[in-house]
Amino acid sequence: MNSVYFSRLAEKKFKIIAKMFPVALVCGPRQVGKTTMLQHLSKKEDRTYVTLDDLNARVLAINDPKLFFQKYKPPILIDEIQYAPNLFSHIKMLADNNKKAGEFWLTSSQSYSTMKKVTESLAGRIGIMNMYSFTLSEKKQHLYTIPTNFSFNNLSTNHNNGLKLELDDVFKDIYFGGMPKLIEASEDEKDIYFHSYIHSYLMKDVMELGKISDTVKFYTFLFAVASQVGNVINYANLANAADISQPTAKEWLETLQGMGIVYLLRPYFNNSLKRLTKSPKLYFYDTGLCSYLARVPSPENLKSSYMAGAYFENYVINQFTIKYELLPHAPQIYFYRDSDKNEIDVLLEEYDGFTPLEIKLSANPNKRDINTFKLLNKLDKPIKNGGIICLIDELFPIDEKNSLIPASVL
Repeated sequence: MNSVYFSRLAEKKFKIIAKMFPVALVCGPRQVGKTTMLQHLSKKEDRTYVTLDDLNARVLAINDPKLFFQKYKPPILIDEIQYAPNLFSHIKMLADNNKKAGEFWLTSSQSYSTMKKVTESLAGRIGIMNMYSFTLSEKKQHLYTIPTNFSFNNLSTNHNNGLKLELDDVFKDIYFGGMPKLIEASEDEKDIYFHSYIHSYLMKDVMELGKISDTVKFYTFLFAVASQVGNVINYANLANAADISQPTAKEWLETLQGMGIVYLLRPYFNNSLKRLTKSPKLYFYDTGLCSYLARVPSPENLKSSYMAGAYFENYVINQFTIKYELLPHAPQIYFYRDSDKNEIDVLLEEYDGFTPLEIKLSANPNKRDINTFKLLNKLDKPIKNGGIICLIDELFPIDEKNSLIPASVL
């Protein structure tokens, strides 16, 4: 593991939360660097640290919360708080008595189960944010802000970050993903890491959630989910692959979503538009985990596979989903698909209009791909500047509203 600390885009938002609320919670999958970031931010503080992965600490927290906080005094960082949700009521009392911002820093790798307890116990006292594995900009330590304005002038003026994305580098980045321990890993090390990750963390956590009773079928289900990346979810296919019912397939996928493993991109709905499906599209927050589950042996095999376009689409979608969560006024992210099978990969909705974007694995995409944008004229908001996100080296105008947009600006 690289011993050098890599600054994270999430730091800015967390600092704001910790100054506003007595309790600050960071949710996200295992091993993405939540604790590392918080320990880095608390280096100059005398902050107690305890992880509830430690069974002794967990037993104490569950059986005697009062003694727990006598042993581990605030200000405190508590890892994996979901293991002792009964602590929330005691945190509430201590927070109300102390009335200090940032006294309690918490992490959780099970956002669904944790959120229910949080809303019941700490409403108004807690700030919450999500965190995921490294983006390319974090790996390169170019911590630039993702655009929400995709006009040619704005992109050319404000987003010249100096990064150039070559095809081979993109697929190497997709193949390895963003787990901190894999920043400098070999292909063999990646396989060993994810094999351990699935069995040591993922399978263990889903069992503790209590929603998965058959680990063999769930393991098969994971591989089936990876085969659908970038596609509208087909619950029947997932159910058949794992020999489970469709309701079970839906529940298991929701569990993976709650753990921050997969992201479900919703279709845009409007009564004035025809829509083909109500089902979302499926993406992985970490493309390295997805490529492992898909049994792809190398970046070269991934680049030449029939799924290359879907993986690149996942790669780009991740920039929106991960980075927009850290912005105070981020657009809502959708895709568009109508009954005539016309599709727009990304539709960003803001108060003042919609931004349509296509994603193409090409350095010279067909400019006619923006023709579907005119289908949005029926919407009740203006259509803003958009374009095609691709592997072109430099920003290039298509027409007065749309551009060929280098993926590196994200």
